[in-house]
Parts: sequence; C-alpha cells; structure tokens
Amino acid sequence: MRDTRILVIDDEPMQITSIKSFLQRRNYTVFTANSGPEGLDIVREGHVDLIISDFRMPEMNGLGVIREVKKINPEIPVVLMTAYTDIDDAVQVLKEGAYDYLSKPIDLEELEMIIQKVREHNYLVSENKLLKEQLFEKYKFEAIISQSGEMEQVLNTAGRVAKSKATVLIRGESGTGKELIARAIHYSSNRKDKPLITVNCAALSENLLESELFGHEKGSFTGAVAQRIGRFEQADGGTLFIDEVGDIAIQTQVKLLRALQFGEFERVGGSQTIKVDVRVLTATNRNLDALIQQGLFREDLFYRINVITITIPALRERKTDIPVLIRHFIEKYARENGKQITGISKEAQDYLMKYHFPGNVRELENLIERAVVMAREEIITTQDLPPGLSLTSEQSILDPYNFADDYLTKVAAYEKAMILQGLEMKKGNQSQAARLMGISERHLRSRMQKLNITNPRKYE
Repeated sequence: MRDTRILVIDDEPMQITSIKSFLQRRNYTVFTANSGPEGLDIVREGHVDLIISDFRMPEMNGLGVIREVKKINPEIPVVLMTAYTDIDDAVQVLKEGAYDYLSKPIDLEELEMIIQKVREHNYLVSENKLLKEQLFEKYKFEAIISQSGEMEQVLNTAGRVAKSKATVLIRGESGTGKELIARAIHYSSNRKDKPLITVNCAALSENLLESELFGHEKGSFTGAVAQRIGRFEQADGGTLFIDEVGDIAIQTQVKLLRALQFGEFERVGGSQTIKVDVRVLTATNRNLDALIQQGLFREDLFYRINVITITIPALRERKTDIPVLIRHFIEKYARENGKQITGISKEAQDYLMKYHFPGNVRELENLIERAVVMAREEIITTQDLPPGLSLTSEQSILDPYNFADDYLTKVAAYEKAMILQGLEMKKGNQSQAARLMGISERHLRSRMQKLNITNPRKYE
C-alpha cells in the first residue's frame, strides 16, 4: 500500500502537535487544521485517506465535518475524538457516518489500530472498484464478439433498453449467449453498481426453486435449520436474472407474478411481506407460446416478463460471426494455455463453416479450446478437430433425418427458410411473396415478426 495521508482537525494546538508527532514517526503524511472549515478546504484541495477530527469545536463540530465530507467525497473515513464517553454520543456519531470514534485522552495504540483498519478498508474499496471496472469492461456490449447484421440488431435493442426499468425476455437456443446479453444489459444500466443475481430454474426442483427465489424461514420444511435470504432480497436495488424461466412450475409462477407486479413476497413458511426494488431479466430456450397452450405456463406471467423481447439467433443463422469468434477463442485459449497458436487453416475454418452447431457459440468455444490444446503446430488444422465432427458437419437443421433439434425448432426453421426463399424470389416484395406461398400478406408479416425476420437480406 502507498503512504496514508491523514488530516487531523482539532481546535487544541497541543492535541494536534501530539497526534501529528506520533503519526509522522510512523511515516504517515499528516495535514492539520484548527477548525472544521479549514479542514474541509484541505479535503477539497487534495487527496486525503483518513480524517481524524475533534467532536466538539466552536465553529463546526465533528458531525458537521462528517456531513460536509460526505458531500465532497463519501468514501473518506472520518474518525471522531471526544472527551465524552456517553453512549448516546457514540451511537449518534456512528449513525451520522463516522468510521469510528476515540475517547480522550487518546490511546495512541488504539489510534494505530484504527488507522490499520482504515488502510485495509481503503485497500478493499480500491480492489472492489478495480474488479467492478473489469466487470464493466468484460460485459459491456462492445466486448461481445460479432459482425453479423442479426447480432447487430440484438445488441442495438439490448443497448436501448439497458437503462430502462423494463422487464426483458431473452429468447434463444442453448449456447447462443443469453446470459452474456443479460450481463451486458445490467452492466450498462443505472444499476451497474448494485448486485446482479442469477438463478437457473432448470437446475432446481419446484420446492428448492421457490426457496431459492424467495428465501425461507427456519423450520418451514425439513432441512430448513436456519432462515435463508432468497435471490430477490439479494438483488434488492440491482438486477435479478432468471434463466430458463420456462422451467418454473405453475405454483411458483403464481408467486413470481405477484413479486413482479407489486415488488413484494413472503419467504417460504413466513407471513411477513417483504418489499424489494428489483429489475428482472429472464431467459428461455423453450417455446413459451406452446407451453401456454399446454397449460404449463401462465399467460399473465408471460405478458409480465415479455415487456421487451430479445431473440438471439442461432449460430447457424449468423455464420458470418463464426470466423471472428474462431479468432477470439484461439487468442483466449492460446493465452490461457501458454501456446503459440497464430490461427486456423483455411480447410479447418471451411470445415467449421459447414457445421450447423446444435450447441451454438458454446459448442464452437469448446471445439476451439480442444483444438488449441491438441494442436501440434502454430496453425489449427482439421486434424485438431474432434474425429466425430465429420459425421455431422454437413447436416442441417432442415435435414429430416437429423434429430439434434426438437420438432418445434425444426418446424420453425423450415418455415423461416421458406419465407426467406419466397422473399428472395420476389426481390423482397412481401405482397408477391405471400401470394407465392399461398398465404395472406398480413399472415406473412405476422410470421416474420414471430420468427424474428425483421431485417431480411437486401434484394437487388
């Protein structure tokens, strides 16, 4: 740690001299002031790590110093010295924001202990700032690797809604990067300094999920040996990201709907109503419309979470992103594994461009990590790719004999391919394309919106 800069404020010259001498012998940089206003001028002019101020002074007392320092820089700790040991005074100064207090006559060893605590506190605050800055850099929209028009639209929408309070539903297949978009929204919002709490609904049973979201009271069920704070309370003031929201059981959906509508809930086994201020982001890879028709998902909850919808296209639908993602993952895993991998051969890249990636970006990342580890040369070749990859590299989601994707996903992909082909044949004219496919233009526009065909290719 660098030298600590300490400001001592006291209207008694002998007290200042004594404390200053003690601190200078321990190699601290010391500033002194005979009054509160004089001390505040020093705070405004330069950096101060700690203020030690007398409590009772004629012009401005210690509480006044605390209040004014908080206006200048709320992160500067203030320790008050008082000749009075009344417990009410101690409670008052701590309530006003004092870091600690010392009773006169000053015990210099106790003063040294407080300074050490302040130094450790300042170090942790500095480290926390650095970590937050690193998080902002890691999860900002500009850090998301893409060059396709499809992802450009996703990032544009996410960026526009980031600073709002709106609930956002992020849709897309597994591995497309739904959580990455959710983190970017949070760290670009006005809540970025507050917590981002994540819960994955698919990984928890119905009973555990309710407790995970809302907490529980001691003895509310077998194994509840103590009170537990839920994710909603943990996220108070910040953002709660509910991943795989389509996997929530109906009974839990009722309680979630109330929490979203009114910002309040009760812990499992509790009767006290708890109010929170939480911005909720949700994500799913399931077809919520089909779940609603099957009675497995509440329609009113769907409308509550679906204020803004962001649909992330599958990697096979934005293949122009594959080369830049390959380069990014090569650099990342070469650095992590201490290997000199400079790129990928044209044959290997073409090979990957033909693959339909049922696991999306996550699968591509795993493939490149493996290739970097296995590579014997500075260039990744087809020999570094998994041997079984060739069996599926030519398959497509439209192939009826390829069951890597579920029925609804394949039907939607076929419909989307058909609409795009019709638009291409009719040079982008929606009216003519609708007649070609034997449907109304209104129905075509509806299906285009549903399938996220919002920016079809440019037709000459």
